Amino acid sequence: CPLPSPESAGIGSTGCKPSPSPACEPEPGVQVERHGHGGGFVPPEGGFGWLVVFAATWCNGSIFGIQNSFGILHLMLVKEHTDPEDQTSQFKVAWVGALAMGMIFFCSPIVSMFTDHFGCRKTAVSGATLAFIGLLSTSFANSLILRYFTYGILFGCGCSFAFQPSLVILGHYFRQRLGLANGVVTAGASLFSMGLPVLLKKVAEPLGLSRTFQILSLFMLVQALLALMFKPLLPWSKAMARVRKYFNLRVFHIVTYRVWAFGVATAVLGYFVPYVHLMNFVEEQFKETEKEWVLLVCIGASSGVGRLTFGKIGDLIPGLKKIYMQVASFMVLGLMSMMIPQCSVFEGLVAVCVFLGLCDGCFLTMMAPIAFELVGPMQASQAIGYLLGLMSLPMTAGPPIAGLLHGYFGNYTVAFSLAGVPPMVGGVVLFFVPLIHRKLQRGQASPEETSTTAHMLPTAPPAEEPKSCSNGDILPGYTDVETHI
Repeated sequence: CPLPSPESAGIGSTGCKPSPSPACEPEPGVQVERHGHGGGFVPPEGGFGWLVVFAATWCNGSIFGIQNSFGILHLMLVKEHTDPEDQTSQFKVAWVGALAMGMIFFCSPIVSMFTDHFGCRKTAVSGATLAFIGLLSTSFANSLILRYFTYGILFGCGCSFAFQPSLVILGHYFRQRLGLANGVVTAGASLFSMGLPVLLKKVAEPLGLSRTFQILSLFMLVQALLALMFKPLLPWSKAMARVRKYFNLRVFHIVTYRVWAFGVATAVLGYFVPYVHLMNFVEEQFKETEKEWVLLVCIGASSGVGRLTFGKIGDLIPGLKKIYMQVASFMVLGLMSMMIPQCSVFEGLVAVCVFLGLCDGCFLTMMAPIAFELVGPMQASQAIGYLLGLMSLPMTAGPPIAGLLHGYFGNYTVAFSLAGVPPMVGGVVLFFVPLIHRKLQRGQASPEETSTTAHMLPTAPPAEEPKSCSNGDILPGYTDVETHI
């Protein structure tokens, strides 16, 4: 029985319907599973779905708004926990924010499994509640060790469990307008990244560190309540009841994916350093300014513009040529990081931060389409989940290393200069991915193998290039179609 097309069965239909006739049975040795929208399911494309979009926007915005504004929290933590005689104080304090950001990515493969097994609503509510407990308990903690656990582990894990379901649930309510829904969530999240630095600097900071964490915990409490709106609409089935094999490593058999994952993981070693240490650098370098929070607003605003702009540009670029956009973004990001200690005027630093935000938006927007091109739609979700997990380790290590260098040299010149090296090295590695891909294509399957594949999958024309996916179409925990052969 030929597989129904996505257009006729919805996103990721459940495949052939049971029939009294054995004619629809799959060929021996071929097992076809499909996850996602059940056959005949039509998303409402609006209505209550727009409230779900609002809840998802709040979720994404509050999580990454807090993470991207950590530079202000870092300043407050440094003042409370720094020992003048301890050169490693910056190193120790930086672990608080680095752990939280790292845990969001480290937990990605596990959260994907929980989302499929328990559903979006239960996973998101549990995650937001855990993040709320983490922030609230951080306000009562009086040592760095405790804050490693409450903010770094509890808050970070909670954010991860709340974040992914907020994106997955959009596929339950939208299909034709899924790109628009993701665009609204992306733009709304950028507004949080612009507004939270102002809130922290003007309102929360004068109240002290404990009150600040308590105020931020309210964002997570509201998030837990809004996550109750993540009502799943897809029909429950035995296929969805079973936990998928998230820990099979088939994507790592693809050479180009391995090279891409290595390049991205290398690049992000210096990625989070400006978010953590930029405010402290400004306080040391530009002591007369009181508007350092403007830099975080610039990064948040330009990142939002970058996601929308480069997302549209990426849709116009065919195949794996999209990866050159990531190459350019990493190169410029590394260069801008090196430029930070060279800025002698505050306005120059503002310009650097605008470019940092644009590069951030480009890098993030291109992740899903590139994964789609490298491994295909069936394994793209799994590929992104593994990539985020790999990114967590270097992303977590970067800020503490920068803090250690600051303590040793007494300034940020070496720290920011070295933070720019990994993105440039990662960009060089990524440059070779399309070249390797073309070389492998030239020496690919024999005509006999090609005809066998065409016989097994008659609805997938072998000569047709896979369609590009826009930002958010392929996400961790949400696979449009998954086929096991």
